[in-house]
Amino acid sequence: MHRAYKFLLRPTVRQSRALGEMLRDHCSLYNGALQERRDAYRHVSKTNIKYGSQSAQLKEIRAFDPERQGRWSFSSQQATLRRLDKAFAAFFRRVKSGDTPGYPRFRGVNWFDTVEFPKDGDGCRWDSTPHDPVTRVRLQGVGHVRVHQHRPVKGRVKTVSVKREGRQWYVILACDEVPAEPLPVTGAVTGIDMGVAHFLTTSEGEHIANPRHGKRNAVALADAQRALKEFPRRRRDNRSARHRRAVEKVAALHRKVKRQRTDHAHKTALALVRDYDTIAHEQLRIVNMVRAPRPKPDPEVLGGFLPNGAAAKAGLNKSIHDAGWGVFLGILAHKAESAGRVLIPVDPRNTSRTCPQCGHVSGENRTTQEKFECTRCGHTANADQVGALNVAIRAGLVLPDVA
Repeated sequence: MHRAYKFLLRPTVRQSRALGEMLRDHCSLYNGALQERRDAYRHVSKTNIKYGSQSAQLKEIRAFDPERQGRWSFSSQQATLRRLDKAFAAFFRRVKSGDTPGYPRFRGVNWFDTVEFPKDGDGCRWDSTPHDPVTRVRLQGVGHVRVHQHRPVKGRVKTVSVKREGRQWYVILACDEVPAEPLPVTGAVTGIDMGVAHFLTTSEGEHIANPRHGKRNAVALADAQRALKEFPRRRRDNRSARHRRAVEKVAALHRKVKRQRTDHAHKTALALVRDYDTIAHEQLRIVNMVRAPRPKPDPEVLGGFLPNGAAAKAGLNKSIHDAGWGVFLGILAHKAESAGRVLIPVDPRNTSRTCPQCGHVSGENRTTQEKFECTRCGHTANADQVGALNVAIRAGLVLPDVA
């Protein structure tokens, strides 16, 4: 199986400066390749430039600019060009499928934060000083950078990436051939229902509270954003010290919420795979769930619109994003694979409106957010638990009678 490891780097002042220059030059290469593609397409010939032709120019670019582009790994520069090629491939795929396409944009110095080395040993070397008890990673043009390795790395290191987050630097290792670590068999099965009032509910009726990290930090984030708005928009190198601190404070708060949300997802997923051999969950289409409602034109007023519940839907969408369902389900899938558990996604339609006793489907069965009462047989239960039960039933799981 595959696994990624993320470790904090502890570079020296000189190495930090070199890492920043490496990001700057890769960003310049990305923007230059994007400009070349735009100019070629705008030409009367409508030339379509691919990755192969741009990669073939790297040798000349490095020879022409040895102090900048020539310093860094050839393979990492190829990976930057592949990154641009993937952005164009995704753009054309969305155009063909009828989705709303987003044309690849130029990257500013704050938007380009990762450099990838496609192969360990080519421009980089993980654990470059094995004789030293301190782990280091060697990066071409930077040197041997100290790594705060807080856990062992298993499997074969395939790719190495360097990422900047605020003022800190991280190294990310993508490993394959990682051995699985199966957990003891418990014989228990469950279905889970994702929600906003509760983060999730199991078919046994256990509720996991929704931490609402975004809402808890909303006041501090709003204050930081108001303070940032007092400064006019300027280029990064023209900002004052107070302006830079305001920018860093907003970014730090966003990173804090992200870490809290990810930590909660890891702990919840680990508890589930430890307790259950088989887990059924809803196969949610979160992108569709958070779409804004369509406007309703008022036939009696020219240019007017009728209320369409956009304000209430915006609040619900914000709560869905704050819960982080997609992050959690991805982590749960990874942990289930590593632990040898079975994960079953099922169709989520009408799971909270179907009676688990008689199978009657009606929107009137769920009278409130928490209460479920079947209009046919009179069965009453917690609405989230009913949803989890129906998820388990659709997955074909045999559950004890908990209704």
